Amino acid sequence: MKIDQFSKGDVRKTLGRLPAEAFGIMTLLPIKPELLAGFHSLPDMTGMTSDAMDELCIVGAVAGGFLKPTTPGARMIGRALTVLNLPRDDTPEEAVGSGLSMLADVEAHNLAEPGDVLVLQGVDMISNMGGLLASIAKRQGELGAIVDGAVRDINHSREIGYPIWSRSVSPITGKWRVRTVGINVPVTICGVAVNPGDLVLADDVGVCFVPIARAEQVLTHALKIAESEALRQTAINAGAPIHEVMLRKK
Repeated sequence: MKIDQFSKGDVRKTLGRLPAEAFGIMTLLPIKPELLAGFHSLPDMTGMTSDAMDELCIVGAVAGGFLKPTTPGARMIGRALTVLNLPRDDTPEEAVGSGLSMLADVEAHNLAEPGDVLVLQGVDMISNMGGLLASIAKRQGELGAIVDGAVRDINHSREIGYPIWSRSVSPITGKWRVRTVGINVPVTICGVAVNPGDLVLADDVGVCFVPIARAEQVLTHALKIAESEALRQTAINAGAPIHEVMLRKK
């Protein structure tokens, strides 16, 4: 579904940094609070969600070795607000000479609602996000960011409580090297397809992207896994034989 951002009755406007065709969905569907609470209740959030998606044949988990949290211990669940960045065609020297920055991810922050998670397909080893945009994102109510690429100013993002999971960190600015080509369009993060509005879960173990159409099914399955794990932990503590402990409890 694509929504015309300039349609009558849509009070939200773009900032004019990208053409109209660069925008996909302007207004994302809300996620039920009970769905968010259910995933929050999982003791091993991304691990159990990943297991549930495996058993439902859904591809959506990314190991923490690919996307490292800049804030250890951070944990978040929210709605995907997507950005697509690509390398520029000109050289940094030519870009500096022109004085034209093609970064326009601020357009996504302009559309953000509290509880959103920025999901950015970017460029590795070159910063796709720095301190100013982290501050804007935090002010807009975003929970954090997932960046398949590099970021910088991570001390600042830590200080303001805006966690980022990124492929790398780099002092090299994207201002003269990266261009934004899409907002709220499908993106690919470490090989996983993500659509705007999908559910994003992230913790120290990794990141899971759950297709919103199957989120309730995944949660139901993950809660069953969590219940079984709890029973097995109880059995371990009670001294049950190993062969009994390794059977999934129902």
